[in-house]
Formats: sequence, C-alpha cells, structure tokens
Amino acid sequence: MLRAGAAVATIAATGASASPAFAQAPARPAVPDGYPADYDGIIRRAQREGAVTVYASTDVEVVQPLIAAFEARYPGIRVRYQDLNTVELHNRFLAESASLGTGRPGRDADYADVLWSTAMDLQIKLVNDGYAQRYESPERGGLPSWAVWRDEAWGTTFEPAVIVYNRKHFERTHVPGSRSGLARLLQERAPQWRGKVITYDVERSGVGYLLAQQDARMGSEFWYLAQALGRAQVQLSASTADMIERIASGELVLGYNLLGSYALSLMERGAAIGVIAPRDYTLVMSRVAFIARQSPRPNAARLWLDFLLSRDGQGFLGKSTSQLYTIRTDTDSTHTANALAERLGYALKPISVGPGLLAAQDALRKKAFLARWREALRG
Repeated sequence: MLRAGAAVATIAATGASASPAFAQAPARPAVPDGYPADYDGIIRRAQREGAVTVYASTDVEVVQPLIAAFEARYPGIRVRYQDLNTVELHNRFLAESASLGTGRPGRDADYADVLWSTAMDLQIKLVNDGYAQRYESPERGGLPSWAVWRDEAWGTTFEPAVIVYNRKHFERTHVPGSRSGLARLLQERAPQWRGKVITYDVERSGVGYLLAQQDARMGSEFWYLAQALGRAQVQLSASTADMIERIASGELVLGYNLLGSYALSLMERGAAIGVIAPRDYTLVMSRVAFIARQSPRPNAARLWLDFLLSRDGQGFLGKSTSQLYTIRTDTDSTHTANALAERLGYALKPISVGPGLLAAQDALRKKAFLARWREALRG
C-alpha cells in the first residue's frame, strides 16, 4: 500500500450510443501464446461475466495503466478496482464473506473476485483458512518457486524494505549501512532528530507489521533498534507515500523499513532523498494475489491474475508511477528483481509466499509482539 484510503476505479465502455438490442458483442481476443487451447473457453465465459472486482492495497494511480491494458486486451470486461488499506481490505473481505455464508454470490454481486495485498501474512492466513480457490495459471513457469503456494497464493512484485533519508540532513553525517549503525546514529542524534524519524505503525499497517515481525525473527538486534527509535520519539504512519514525501520535503530526516519501490522512483525523478539497503540483510516482500473461493466472476478473475503475472502485465507494473520491481526477470522493464539485486547488492532476503507467514498471525504471538513493540517505543 502506498497510502491509506479507498477509491474505486472503472473504465467506462465507449461507443454506447447504439440501442442495447443492436449492440455488438465484444471481439473475442486470441488465446495468448503458449496457453492451452481450451483457454478460449475461459475468455468466452469471462466476457459473459463482464467484470472483475479487485480488492487491492496498491494505489489506483499506480495500476491505472495495467487496468487500461487489461480492458483493451479483453473487451467487454470492466475492472472494478477497490483501493483499500491492507487491514481494511482484510476485514472487509471477512465481513462480506461471513454475511454471504456458504453460497456463491450472483454475477452482479459487490464481492471480491481477486484480493491483492502487500500484507503477505494476512493474505496467506486467508488462503490457509480456505478463502482461495486453486488455479493452475499458465504463467507459473515464469515465476520463482518461492513466489507460489499451492497454486492459490501468488507473489507479483519484488519490493525491498529500505532506509530512506533526506540528503540535506546527511551532508555532514555518515550514512548508516546497517541496523546497528542506524541504532547508534539515532542514539547520537536523538536530541536533534527527536520527532523527525518515521516508520510504519505496525498496529494499523499490515505490511508494517509483516516487516517488523520478520525483522524480529532475524535476531535481537531489531529490538535494540526499536528502542533507539523510541528514544528518538519516532513518528508512526500507515502510508508509504506520505512518509517518503515528508522525508523528501525535509520535514523528516529518515524513515525505517519503508517499501523501496516508491522511494527509488521518486529519487530518480530528482527528489533529495537517498535509499539504503541494509547490508546485514534487506527484506524483500511481494504483493500477494489470490482468487476468492466464492468469486462470482471466476473466469474474469483468472484472466486478471494471468495478465498480472504475464510478461506484459509485469511490464506495465515496472512502468508505473511507482516503478514496482517485477517478480519476473524476462520482461522488457528495467525494474526487475535481477536489476534490483545488482543495484542494491545481494543481501536481499525475499519473504517466501507460504505457510512460514502463518506464525505472524497467531493471536497470542501477535498480542505478545505488539506489547513488546509498544514497550520498546517507550525508549
């Protein structure tokens, strides 16, 4: 997620002046190269469904080119895109599923076909709890093995968690290259930087909680850093874009554990910020997508997922305003996992899409983690 809030995006059909009785059926797109011949049936049924509803934590501005390309590829299928905070997305889907019961909603129902979120652990919990349907995507061969779980959960991007800093504030200050270095610097600069450092609010941000929890699994150094953040009176936010823009403006000095895709693209456009991939390790998360088990438009959902995972779809993500680094390495985009590894070094540690994420959502563990986090932030 790049910001909080919700929005709905659809692209209206054109050429609608004719009477519905004489409206032409949309052209039948060709089956993509390398796909099975019976994929034509999925396309035909999807066009009859006429829409796909996507609940997502990626800003609609970022995915607008992807949406436009999908609708151009598959005429007659509208994308109903709901731009939601990760926690809001999760809770809304659970509430709607509970009200639905065991039945399948009608084709026009206001219910998610695809969920696509940065909160990897929340997504995996939903999959593990039976909310996803299995689908053998023709695009699986183009993805790394760690990005797919049970043909139900699909990693779609390659995004590092980094330290972002304002270069003007660091003109006479050594830039920290590791978490221990950052903790020492925060101790030294606490009086000057009090209230000018920021990170995710792990109680409101699903991706923030995921990254902090993964940090804690890597060793006790994280809690030393958390205490240093507390002594610096760290600010908390659920919005990546807001945090990075405040750092770029000079209002804030630096941010910890922020998603690097937005920061790297802003830096390339001339913002006075720097990005550090910690040399001890750099976590890499992936926006996880799955098709809802009770999807009212399952064929359109399959088309959307396949397009999202395809070379073309991944290329549109790489060319987006936030230049999301693609999980595939065979796209024409310069923003691929391989390019990121060459740029930031090889201390990258991807968070695997799979059952290892379930521990983070254990209720007792989460309660204990959040209690320790609050205590650490007291400094």
